[in-house]
Amino acid sequence: MQDGTLISPGHFPETTPIVDQPVSAPRGDVFAANCPTRQLLDRIGDKWSVLILTLLGEETMRFNELKRRVDGVSQKMLSQTLRTLERDGLAFRTARPTVPVTVSYSITPLGRELLGAMQLLIDWAETRMADVSAAQRDYDRRLDMALT
Repeated sequence: MQDGTLISPGHFPETTPIVDQPVSAPRGDVFAANCPTRQLLDRIGDKWSVLILTLLGEETMRFNELKRRVDGVSQKMLSQTLRTLERDGLAFRTARPTVPVTVSYSITPLGRELLGAMQLLIDWAETRMADVSAAQRDYDRRLDMALT
């Protein structure tokens, strides 16, 4: 653990190290709750991790800059997400001995590799949003007709 990094006494089960968990589900059984792959996908698939990793892929950032850039994230969620990303080896926390201490976050090589894979999904979402919006309007229209 990096000097100055604290694990809060109430850290969440989803941040439990994957290597310490018994692997009773066969590899690739992502539908099983105890599958390590599923656990990692759950963590990197949350709504804040993708946004934070995308920003860290652009540049190293301080906490408050991340908070300003990620619209809607609370200080608590940003802190928890950064801690989890750091713990999973996807983000790196650097503390500089200034008064007050200067803390910044950057993406790790592992995080950059993940970001490359996520970029395909981001690109798909950006190109297909019009199609998704049209499908939502059609669905809502059918639902309205069925209720009337």
